[in-house]
Amino acid sequence: MARNSVDLKKARVLVSNDDGINAPGLKLLEKILSSLVREVWVAAPETEQSAASHSLTLRRPLRIRKLSERHFALDGTPTDCVLMGINEIMKDSAPDLVVSGVNRGGNLGEDVTYSGTVAAAMEGTLLGVPSVALSQVYEDNHSVKWATAEKWTAKVLKRLTAEPWPPGVLMNVNFPDVTAGRVTGIEVTRQGRRKIGSELVRGTDPRGEPYYWIGAQRREEKYSRGIDLEAISRGAISITPLTMDLTHGPTLKKMKARFK
Repeated sequence: MARNSVDLKKARVLVSNDDGINAPGLKLLEKILSSLVREVWVAAPETEQSAASHSLTLRRPLRIRKLSERHFALDGTPTDCVLMGINEIMKDSAPDLVVSGVNRGGNLGEDVTYSGTVAAAMEGTLLGVPSVALSQVYEDNHSVKWATAEKWTAKVLKRLTAEPWPPGVLMNVNFPDVTAGRVTGIEVTRQGRRKIGSELVRGTDPRGEPYYWIGAQRREEKYSRGIDLEAISRGAISITPLTMDLTHGPTLKKMKARFK
């Protein structure tokens, strides 16, 4: 059963990220939302938490630092931030929408399993709030085209929130690494396959001890039409509905028959 659509003009929105409270993508998202929604609340990590995935802090206490009205920093993960944002900071009235980002770098293919940006949206989804993850693709050693996300975010969010989607589903949005005027459109896509960290950088520290650096290298392949990676490669904005249910239906059916 689908939730109701979100009326952005009346919405109270919780914003988080994994790049940290001072990240330019977070400030950009606050700016965009301030003209779209009734209230913007921010609960973001004190420091960068990229690739934190859906990790939760259980072995130490968490601390919340109030920066200003509706603006908070936490010494935890993106998941912690959304959990505390909904259950503590906004406990008197839950948000109507969670938006995570805008991430510095894409979250495509298997990136979503590592991403703290996507994890923040996952936590919102688990807590029953419609949630969206936003990421701006860019190449290493090149400047981030923030103007692309700035121009297109409002348009994407308006169209997404006008259409209700089921509980247990979150929306993963990626903006291509092209200038705002060269975006070829908005496409709804499937999650692709691309493995990060396939290559390791090896070295020796000043004390002669070996070290290893997990690199950003990926095995790039040709992708089929309708895949997030393929759409981004053509300059399109990719929107992928992700489900929290990781069960593989066909295999479940086969295994039930095997163990009957």
